[in-house]
Amino acid sequence: MRFEFLTVAGLGLSLNVFGQQPAFEKYKQAIPGSAVQFEMIPVKAGSFLMGSSRAADEKPHQVELSAFWMGAREVTHDEFALYLNDETYAENSAVDAITRPSRPYIEVTLGMGKEGGFPANSMKQHGALMYCKWLYEKTGIFYRLPTEAEWEYACKAGTKTTYFFGDDSTHLKDYAWYGANSDQKYHETGLKKPNPWGFYDMLGNVQEWVLDQYGADTYNKREKLTQDPVAVPTVKHPLVVRGGNYNDPAKSLRSAKRSSSDLVWNRRDPQIPKSKWWNADAPFVGFRLVRPLLQPSKQEVEKFFETYLTL
Repeated sequence: MRFEFLTVAGLGLSLNVFGQQPAFEKYKQAIPGSAVQFEMIPVKAGSFLMGSSRAADEKPHQVELSAFWMGAREVTHDEFALYLNDETYAENSAVDAITRPSRPYIEVTLGMGKEGGFPANSMKQHGALMYCKWLYEKTGIFYRLPTEAEWEYACKAGTKTTYFFGDDSTHLKDYAWYGANSDQKYHETGLKKPNPWGFYDMLGNVQEWVLDQYGADTYNKREKLTQDPVAVPTVKHPLVVRGGNYNDPAKSLRSAKRSSSDLVWNRRDPQIPKSKWWNADAPFVGFRLVRPLLQPSKQEVEKFFETYLTL
């Protein structure tokens, strides 16, 4: 299996400013044509020690990151449904023959909750990125998934402990829905305490897609100091998911814990080929958004989506 190791800048995503830059502060983004909005929190540029000494694939290494915003909460069904139900999108888009997901093989929430702030779930990374593309066309602002480094930086929030609240897992119940307190289901976003930078449900609830290909030796191949790293996928599997989920034990919710996608997540899908949009057996997977401070040009945005959506 071959991996390509680049930086976000290597994709041309932090080189050119597209329009006037907004004030670098917390804001709420309204989705045009609806009453739905979501909150974005600024994360200043900085460096941190990524990884840990607790697992072979988490080799500690120093990383520098450019500034970005990240969603205060996981993307909800209320937000994702606007994309799923946008019947005008396919007609107006000249980029893709199929621009909205086919309906999933099963009811993806499994009765756990939909409207009212529950996290969107069960989509593949492709579906999450297509939502980002739709959102860009709706708002004119480039949103994407976080890189694995951005996700961990925001999760740790300046801490160096096992969890962002310390090393004692008995406090996890105050910050996360996981195997010990979730009743085997996800919950509305934002019900638990946020981390020190204001992000809710970074641990537990649904685990979250990031941009990177998973490789057990990814960290070993990086320089002593890496700027804006991302392992750009060259194959569909495995990809990285972060944060653990509502069924996981405490040890799977560590801030530095890396997890990978699994083909078993879609074993019940009878379609040939299997859906590129949905995972029939992964109600525990969702995502949250990132917006780079320096917005790329239209051409750079097109290159980004072409890179990720043609796997």
